[in-house]
Amino acid sequence: MKKSLFTSLLLGVLLPMLQGCLAMLAAGAGGGALAALDRRSLGTQTDDESIEWKASARVNEKIGDQAHTSFTSYNRKVLISGEVPSEQMKAEVEQIVAGVPQVQGVYNELAVGPISSFSARSNDSYVTTRVKSRFVDAGSLNAVHVKVVTEAGVVYLLGLVSQHEADAAIQVARTTRGVKKVVTLMEILPDAKVRELDLSMPAAAKPPESPPAAGG
Repeated sequence: MKKSLFTSLLLGVLLPMLQGCLAMLAAGAGGGALAALDRRSLGTQTDDESIEWKASARVNEKIGDQAHTSFTSYNRKVLISGEVPSEQMKAEVEQIVAGVPQVQGVYNELAVGPISSFSARSNDSYVTTRVKSRFVDAGSLNAVHVKVVTEAGVVYLLGLVSQHEADAAIQVARTTRGVKKVVTLMEILPDAKVRELDLSMPAAAKPPESPPAAGG
């Protein structure tokens, strides 16, 4: 039991740290399946990775360890989460991030208050892992298409999805243990556009189609 819990917590800490690097790793490997399955273009994925690094570096240079800030860029729109000591610093961080090249929008979800503890962040990472795992178990959407970020028990959902996929993702997240609130930042696309994006994926990267139901 203890070993299983330790493994789950370890995955909860490591998985979100790795998620931001997956697109770059896949691209470096010659265009891997994860990058190919993403509905963002490879160029947009690369921009998002660059935006996250630049935003983090610029904010850290300005405010150092006065705050805890995290940056998640999806389709060149940046979610800022974490804690800052004042409304003034919250606005300052947003201004810095908005000035990063290629950024097309900012969601400032910073909380004004004390910096969260390591145990609280570890729990958030575990919640993120549980939500992603339940996406896979539910089978109602491809987990690659929705990015999950958890901060203080609040789950943020980002992605390029259809309305059906968005509804499914929200339902799964809301019913996951440890989730206090779900904030959807997903961009809803028409079904025709989703099909167009999925059809443009390399054949080797597409998930296998479900076999037709047997006739009664």
